[in-house]
Amino acid sequence: MSQSHHQSEMVKLRRAMEKELSAGRYTHTLGVAYTAAALAMAHGEEMGKAMTAGLLHDCAKSMHGSELVAICEKAHLNVTAVERSNPTSLLHAKAGAYLAEHKYGVTDMDILNAIRYHTTGRPDMSRLEKILYIADYIEPGRKQLAELDMIRRIAFQDLDWTVEKILANILAYLRTTDEEIDDMSNRTYQFYKRH
Repeated sequence: MSQSHHQSEMVKLRRAMEKELSAGRYTHTLGVAYTAAALAMAHGEEMGKAMTAGLLHDCAKSMHGSELVAICEKAHLNVTAVERSNPTSLLHAKAGAYLAEHKYGVTDMDILNAIRYHTTGRPDMSRLEKILYIADYIEPGRKQLAELDMIRRIAFQDLDWTVEKILANILAYLRTTDEEIDDMSNRTYQFYKRH
């Protein structure tokens, strides 16, 4: 793909997301896309793939819960009881991967998986999956979370350690709320803790 064609694709995706998302969500999306690109530079991943994954990661986030459930059912994706009870935060990633493919024409499986797992992670993620997962957490607009400055520094050196640290913080936070912890997040944490 030529550089100019690639840039025009990015502009198209950016415009589509600007229309699709609220102003705040769009600003977050750009922050994630550029952070993912910077992490890709640091870790030898394709920058274009990282930008595409970043731009599309929340493409389903502005949909109603019932729409998200409907998309997942149409795509024959398994929807758990926990996901049904909190579809906006837990199903937008699965639905987003489906839309990225069927509405925005993404065919690269690695990009689709990065979108699908950007909220829970999964054991043994690809480099791109880790980059998007981390970028979503550390992008410049994020409110100050526990140890965020340190996590931002380490992200450019060690992806696995960063994933483990983010998950440890998320799980610790969820235990202080009454939100149910997604099983996949737990499994991902156990995997990276061992490594």
